[in-house]
Amino acid sequence: MKYDYVPMPERKPLKWPGGARVALIMTINLEHWDRTKDTTEPYYAGGPPALPDLLPGNVIDWPNFSWREYGQRSGIWRIYDIFEETGAIASCTINAKTALERRQMVDHANERGWEIVAHNYEQGELLTNYMFDEDKERKVIKATLDAYEKVVGRKAKGWLSSSLRGTLRTPDLIAEEGLIFYCDIMNDDQPYLIDTPSGPIVSTPYTIEINDFTLFQRRGMTTDQGLQVMIEQLDVLYAEGEKSGRMMNVGIHPHIFGQPYRVRAIREFIKYAQSLPGVWFTNREEIATWYLENHESHIS
Repeated sequence: MKYDYVPMPERKPLKWPGGARVALIMTINLEHWDRTKDTTEPYYAGGPPALPDLLPGNVIDWPNFSWREYGQRSGIWRIYDIFEETGAIASCTINAKTALERRQMVDHANERGWEIVAHNYEQGELLTNYMFDEDKERKVIKATLDAYEKVVGRKAKGWLSSSLRGTLRTPDLIAEEGLIFYCDIMNDDQPYLIDTPSGPIVSTPYTIEINDFTLFQRRGMTTDQGLQVMIEQLDVLYAEGEKSGRMMNVGIHPHIFGQPYRVRAIREFIKYAQSLPGVWFTNREEIATWYLENHESHIS
């Protein structure tokens, strides 16, 4: 894997379609956690726990499992209602096991024409576990993409690793499968090309910063504080985007943002973004397809 270091001052202005200033991606993560795993090691489930003392994988951890499952049973539908009420589009990431075992969430997004991004096989299985086992990493990616195609009805176009823990060869492996964008590398406010032996793919970064895990679980913000962070992030990128377009991503987990006392922040942020001319509600495939054709006008 290779990508060039081209600092912002050395780039030509990025001109989004329609003269947009900010390409805004609202990412809803539809993830799956096994109840137990065949291991005595602590089960890291790809995100912060509600209760911090992790149990061995082969022991049921009802507080943490059921807290996460709340998002699948209740929180996601509250979030979906807001997207439909406001007319916003979502970019949904799915573990393969979500597609196979919680299909209703995936079907709902698919029926509305929202983007669906491949997001590993199961949330607690990290590709970095296979940093030194290329065959195993390849098998996990292939199994994920096969389940995606079976349930979604089309081939995946992009990849987000569980906990963004891809390996140095993950972009090469997904490019072999025909994918065109990769989300793990969070080092920019603009897209750029990642070189692979199969040709370039586009970096369309996810975010840890503008993410309900970080805002509410890791930093303990209130709903109002989290909303203000999202608005301020957009305001700065919007001002910068007058000269050269920017990207912004919002990371949404149904068991966090889907809580009744938090969910209004999504609605209020969407409405604020909709009030700004030049905010382009879009998805990663749309950005990647456009950028592959237009990158030379930005970074040649």
